[in-house]
Amino acid sequence: MGVDIIFKIAAIGLLTAIVGQILKQTGKDEIGTLATLAGLILVIIMVLNMFGDLFTTIKTIFNF
Repeated sequence: MGVDIIFKIAAIGLLTAIVGQILKQTGKDEIGTLATLAGLILVIIMVLNMFGDLFTTIKTIFNF
């Protein structure tokens, strides 16, 4: 769960940046913004799942 999650987040960032720029150059700024927002939401969901795992681990360690 270490380096692979960083690569996944970086790949999503690069992909959304490329798609956003392509859509911006074709005149579809609104759709480009939505694509960027979708990428941001995906990354936030991934990070929230990691926080959930962290809290579960802490709970297990301290026997709560």
